[in-house]
Amino acid sequence: MASEIHMLEPMCLIENAEEQLMVNQDALGILSAIKQPVVVVAIVGLYRTGKSYLMNRLAGKKTGFSLGSTVQSHTKGIWMWCVPHPQNPGHTLVLLDTEGLEDVEKGDNQNDCWIFALAILLSSTFIYNSIGTINQQAMDQLHYVTELTDLIKSKSLPEQDGVDDSANFVGFFPTFVWALRDFSLELEANGKPITADEYLELSLTLKKGSDKKIKSFNEPRLCIRKFFSKRKCFVFDRPAQRKYLSKLETLREEDLSGEFVEQVAEFTSYIFSSSGVKTLSGGIIVNGPRLQSLVLTYVNAIRSGELPCMENAVLTLAQIENSAAVQKAIEHYEEQMNQKVQLPTETLQELLDLHRPIESEAIEVFMKNSFKDIDQKFQRELGDQLVAKRDAFVKKNMDVSSARCSDLLEDIFGPLEEEVKQGTFSKPGGYYLFLQKKQELEKKYNQAPGKGLQAEEMLKKYFESKEDVAETLLRMDKSLTEAAKEIEVERIKAEAAEAANRELENKQKKLELLMEQKEKSYQEHVKQLTEKMQKEREQLIAEHDKMISYKLQEQERLLKEGFQNESRKLHQEIESIKRRGPRQKCTIL
Repeated sequence: MASEIHMLEPMCLIENAEEQLMVNQDALGILSAIKQPVVVVAIVGLYRTGKSYLMNRLAGKKTGFSLGSTVQSHTKGIWMWCVPHPQNPGHTLVLLDTEGLEDVEKGDNQNDCWIFALAILLSSTFIYNSIGTINQQAMDQLHYVTELTDLIKSKSLPEQDGVDDSANFVGFFPTFVWALRDFSLELEANGKPITADEYLELSLTLKKGSDKKIKSFNEPRLCIRKFFSKRKCFVFDRPAQRKYLSKLETLREEDLSGEFVEQVAEFTSYIFSSSGVKTLSGGIIVNGPRLQSLVLTYVNAIRSGELPCMENAVLTLAQIENSAAVQKAIEHYEEQMNQKVQLPTETLQELLDLHRPIESEAIEVFMKNSFKDIDQKFQRELGDQLVAKRDAFVKKNMDVSSARCSDLLEDIFGPLEEEVKQGTFSKPGGYYLFLQKKQELEKKYNQAPGKGLQAEEMLKKYFESKEDVAETLLRMDKSLTEAAKEIEVERIKAEAAEAANRELENKQKKLELLMEQKEKSYQEHVKQLTEKMQKEREQLIAEHDKMISYKLQEQERLLKEGFQNESRKLHQEIESIKRRGPRQKCTIL
């Protein structure tokens, strides 16, 4: 399946059947094939408020997501439509339409809370769709936002400084877009025109007081301000006369309100141009398979009675991807070694010189495709596998050389063996004649190219295997005195001892080369890990500073509005976050 997906129609991603959330495997299969970065836009709101119409427009279609035409909620669970991004080539737009909240036909609305939470967790832009103005009724209907602290965890363990877990929400929550449908008011304040965004911010102004009613008024507003650093508002006129609303998807554009058409165009333009790629803490860009993993992790947590936790979801994703990164790096190493290394090499040093840059490339492949490798578990695994692969190439190099030398020895010394069998040298003076012939053939063998690093070792083994032949010829040569024979025996022993010493030296040199390579390999791992950690830390510092900056702005706003207690609490939270600093769970190998 191609990386760019062309879904002709939406598909259910998360089913809400019999008060149980279930993931649709077919939808996961589609996500797994999307290798591009994804921009995820989710919409929620009360049932029958026209959510699906807006999502169809974002898909560039009139129909697709079910609109329905009655007071019944049509979309059950969360539906997905993946389309090529209309403005960003190489990106996929993932649209998530959710079932209507607070459907009167549903007995238990607990799953409404989970669907609201999942829409936030999965999206990079979160649209809340409602009818009319932003009044207290609209805020009351958005009560889910006040329950997020009971539905979502950012960290698996509570912070030791006592700062509430929700203090981290603003660092990764999506852009909040409020879509106000059938909006009939004039956008003005104190007799002056205002923008929809200014209207939203005015609507989020708090009231002074401490009674229950005022607390209820302020709580959803505080949560929106606290959790969503980027907010946007769009107002939409009624699209057509009431009698046509049930057939909205079939109406021609000229039959719709001109203002509504313009407002929808402005809305879609903003979503296309301003909705960012879904990104996780640490700047991790989400593609289809990563979104698939997030969906599974969050839904499985909910089904098991746990709270979906963002940190756990990222770590689960990291386990999958880091394991794949190890495999990808090893495949790169093997492919490059097979392409660039011609076996056998003349020396071990030559092989290691070819191995080293390819190993560096393999480590780079791993670094590029891995993240959140706590305690370098997967990098250590990569290191072990690279050593094993290197050793396998070292052995293969020796085996290829040995086989080539063995064939060459047979070709060169075969005729000499045949002469020995025929008794050519079984005569007075035959021994030295045999030695002369043997030395000539040895010279021919040494001059032959392409033998590899086992050339001397294989020649030594060959001569050792033929020692009895030489001894027999020496013993039977009647032209030699016993003294001469003894001298020759001593010469042979000296040659053997010298060859044994050379073999020991070669083994020692090989050991030293491998130890030197081990150190160079370690230093390369450390070098690339240090560079990666530095980049990750810079990213974490940027995220940390951005969160602090927004909280300082909110603190200043609270002070201007006269809410000293809330401002003081936020100040304490900011100081604790500053002291804590950006966290980087990473240690050098």
